[in-house]
Amino acid sequence: MEDVKEKSGSEVSTRPYRVGRVVLDTSLFVNPEVRKYFGETPTEALEGFLFLAAQIPILEFYMPPSIFKELLHFVDKEKISGDLLLILHQKPPSKYEMSCPAFLLYELIEDIRNRINKGLRVAESAVRTVGKKREGEVIQELRRKYREALREGIIDSKEDVDLILLAKELDALLVTADHGVIKWAEKLGIKWLFPEKFREYLLSSIKKAKQLRPDSQPFESQS
Repeated sequence: MEDVKEKSGSEVSTRPYRVGRVVLDTSLFVNPEVRKYFGETPTEALEGFLFLAAQIPILEFYMPPSIFKELLHFVDKEKISGDLLLILHQKPPSKYEMSCPAFLLYELIEDIRNRINKGLRVAESAVRTVGKKREGEVIQELRRKYREALREGIIDSKEDVDLILLAKELDALLVTADHGVIKWAEKLGIKWLFPEKFREYLLSSIKKAKQLRPDSQPFESQS
């Protein structure tokens, strides 16, 4: 919590404001349908985000180390300024201190069971088409439908869990294009935002920051 001084005639009042927190997913910079709002490539998208984020002292941006490592595989590290480490904080969730409602475990098990059954039906359907379609066509269709049945709309990696737990711990806004992560974030009451709207959110936050802290200056580049 910080104080903002406002002038009203000859009086100066102090009004506190809360610094907002945002947890980011790799998809924001890697997914072509999403990153186009910040840049053509993952590197340009990350630079575009850093340029805007540096102008918003009322927001803090976080990313789990597991997600951060993932991101570095897609960007040209030589072209990214030192602002990256100043603006995008790496923080793992407090895995041993946090607790989650038990119903989530029941729902996850039920979801996995339903997906396994759906995957079996997809495989059975593919077997019935053998001899009617070319082998390559059958395999390609089986892989696509099997992936949809088992992976879409579910958290299927430690990185997904890191994102959800960190957003929950920090009471932060979660920005991701992963529908599985969004689905389970909603179950935990986590605020989330579609990446397509993230640039607008940042621009609005810049305006708000200037109103609250007219004397604030953006970070200076470290490159």
